[in-house]
Amino acid sequence: MPSLNSDPVLNPRQRRSRLVLWLVLAVCAAPVVASFVTFYVWRPSGHVNYGELLPPKPLPDVAMTTLDGKPFRFSDLKGEWVLVTADRAACDERCRTELVYTRQIRLAQAKEAERVERVWLVTDGGAPDAAMLKEQPDLRVVRANGFEQALPAPHDVTAHVFVVDPLGNLMMRFPENADPRRMLKDVSRLLRHSKWK
Repeated sequence: MPSLNSDPVLNPRQRRSRLVLWLVLAVCAAPVVASFVTFYVWRPSGHVNYGELLPPKPLPDVAMTTLDGKPFRFSDLKGEWVLVTADRAACDERCRTELVYTRQIRLAQAKEAERVERVWLVTDGGAPDAAMLKEQPDLRVVRANGFEQALPAPHDVTAHVFVVDPLGNLMMRFPENADPRRMLKDVSRLLRHSKWK
């Protein structure tokens, strides 16, 4: 006589029905489990940008000069997105890398490249290497005269590339040793979603 606790032997049709029932339950429970895991275990970040968004702040409209003595103000670039770097005229390896990244990011915009300007704030009285400047044909080289202090940086302003929006607001800072591909994505996204010009 079979015990009350033992399961009766199931025929193939009953086994298949049970399997289908378990599959239906698994499919119904999957979204609940996935939402629990997403909310409590793996919390995706709420932003897609790589650069750190800064509270938009207008840059001071200070009169500066280019290397050849022409007047320059950031307000001259109103209506453009501006990639800003700051460093000494000697321009070490990191400085050169940042200049190359900003050049390539601008070129990668293709038809939209004319909406992007690049500014290098030279933080001392030295003269940059002429051969290096030939490699940067679209770069505006400006004597900073202390203007670099308007760029917020946790430690060293020369370690970052900054983004100024078309209204003249400083709005983003890329991290030290930034990944150029991720910088490119941010700049492309800004151009795509901005309606200025």
